[in-house]
Amino acid sequence: MKPRERRYLLSARRGGSGDGVTRRSVLTGAGIGLVALAGGAGASKAAAMDDAIRAVVGEAPLEKGRVKLEMPAIVENGNTVPLTVSVDSPMTETDYVETIHLFNQKNPQPYIAAFHIGPRAGKARVSTRIRLADSQRLVAVARMRDGSFWSDSADVIVTLAACTEQ
Repeated sequence: MKPRERRYLLSARRGGSGDGVTRRSVLTGAGIGLVALAGGAGASKAAAMDDAIRAVVGEAPLEKGRVKLEMPAIVENGNTVPLTVSVDSPMTETDYVETIHLFNQKNPQPYIAAFHIGPRAGKARVSTRIRLADSQRLVAVARMRDGSFWSDSADVIVTLAACTEQ
């Protein structure tokens, strides 16, 4: 490397290149961008959950009732959160629950699970454990044989988060 090239590189490293970009301006811009992303993250995750529900339900109305989502209101550890979803249905050949869907608000993936049930199940009830990244709202949606959708939601407070996005 020639001495003249070395001087130019040292000058550019010190901000003397004359292009107006300095370390301070880059860091300021990055900080503003991070603040903007953090401010809209909660709203975008709620929108992602709503989009995931709409992808399952489509244009059909989502009604409240007939579905009961049971889980603790406060959870110490988000690694194993128990929940139970039950649906009020006679579970006959003509009137039964086809699918129970679970959605969450703040995990990296808003669509948690789908449980396919038929009339021979006897009861429309599922129990499982999930991981939760933070305090959030969960939504259970049941699709009935007649094509209707019923839902319930629950808020849970998680004191020790799990399932964080790297």
